[in-house]
Amino acid sequence: MDLFESTGQTVVGVPEVSEHAPLAVRMRPAHVEEVTGQQHLLRPGSPLRRLLEPTAAENRAAPGSVILWGPPGTGKTTLAYLIASNSGRRFVELSAVTAGVRDVRAVIEDARRRLTAGGEETVLFIDEVHRFSKSQQDALLPSVENRWVTLVAATTENPSFSVNSPLLSRSLLLTLKSLEDEDIARLVDRAVSDPRGLNGDVELAPEAREHLLRLAGGDARKALTILEAAAGAALERHYDSLTPQPITDDSAESEDTSPSDDPGVVGHADSEDGAGSGSIVENQDDGQAGAGETGAAQTRALVDLATMEQAIDIAAVRYDKDGDQHYDVISAFIKSMRGSDVNASLHYLARMIVAGEDPRFIARRIMISASEDVGMADPSALQTAAAAAQAVQLLGMPEAKYALSQAVVHIATAPKSNRSHDAINAAIADVQSGKIGTVPEHLRDGHYAGAKKLGHAVGYKYAHDYPHAIAPQQYLPDVLDGAEYYQPSDRGFERNVTQRLEGINPILRDGR
Repeated sequence: MDLFESTGQTVVGVPEVSEHAPLAVRMRPAHVEEVTGQQHLLRPGSPLRRLLEPTAAENRAAPGSVILWGPPGTGKTTLAYLIASNSGRRFVELSAVTAGVRDVRAVIEDARRRLTAGGEETVLFIDEVHRFSKSQQDALLPSVENRWVTLVAATTENPSFSVNSPLLSRSLLLTLKSLEDEDIARLVDRAVSDPRGLNGDVELAPEAREHLLRLAGGDARKALTILEAAAGAALERHYDSLTPQPITDDSAESEDTSPSDDPGVVGHADSEDGAGSGSIVENQDDGQAGAGETGAAQTRALVDLATMEQAIDIAAVRYDKDGDQHYDVISAFIKSMRGSDVNASLHYLARMIVAGEDPRFIARRIMISASEDVGMADPSALQTAAAAAQAVQLLGMPEAKYALSQAVVHIATAPKSNRSHDAINAAIADVQSGKIGTVPEHLRDGHYAGAKKLGHAVGYKYAHDYPHAIAPQQYLPDVLDGAEYYQPSDRGFERNVTQRLEGINPILRDGR
């Protein structure tokens, strides 16, 4: 054991997990098969898979160093631990928050000595590598270049902006994705039943489970932290309810004949089948206490919605992404922006954000409203909405909520016009009804040989050769000549469009 090794570690140096460790640490996958999500990186033969499951033949082909880029709670630290554990390589972890250049060089020199002396390879894991300065990152270059260590660097920031180009070019960049609800659900269910986790001591109510998935937001660590807090609260209430209470003469009859009012207790006989509701769930084989038992039922604590709300101090928002509430809230959101009620618009936006609605879905609805309800009354509204959608992609949540809010305020307070919306629908209706006609010959393509002989493009008037760049000629097919789909309103910027069309239309009519 030397400077870089300490108690509480496995043989390769990966931290050992104690029974008192946080639930998220205890449930860290011990094998590749337990990894939740990131299947796009774990396909057989993929670079990451070769690092996790090296063979003699593949060892030289495996990546020398990788940078794991992804949101919090997506498995970056877990993958680093598995790379070391599965390959038997020595593991050393540095935090970019506390380590300096001297620490980096000391680790690299020790790794180089071990590699030269006995062939022992080292996995160097650097968390939050984007916090390293240029000089700290430069100190890693020789070891990465010569494979003195296998560098596994984790970051939540875009490496293109936060990692030096020389280090980036010498490493394989792997992008981790936020976990899907299905991934989080599997992880939560495993944590409830697994002996490393809650060992089946609690039961998670369906509504509490759904609330937990919404709050997690694709972050496995956050999901397990919330679950642990809620389970702790439920278990504490559970054990308190099992503690014998002194019975007085005045209360004895009441306790014998009245069901419990404690919402934290389940299993009292207040129904025909003897089952009640609350936060203790009875488990008995065939409904009978076994021989040798005292007759007391084995019980589990129930984590219900109220328990979870109390544990994390966040009220559940009544919102089902696949049910009526989803459609009701998004409908109210759109109608509030259309109706220019900025406060109602922000309220429904907040409900969707807190409930864990996909921000990309919200951004798409905002862009639709910018075109459908604001349109040419304020053309810049669509630019703001598109910029907000791009911010969602580049920033992610929670920071992207500010861009979404800005776009909602812009649209809700902008002058409104649906004339562009009505115009395209009217044009589509004509096409669907068969009013199509043929393209006028002077507008047809005339670039290929023989086009002129067919009359194509003959007589076409180039708009820029005429005053105001408006050529007096017919553009619509004969069957639709004179149709006017777009009727601008007198609101906002569209007033200017009205004035311009009053000058354009007479010129076009002269060319028919």
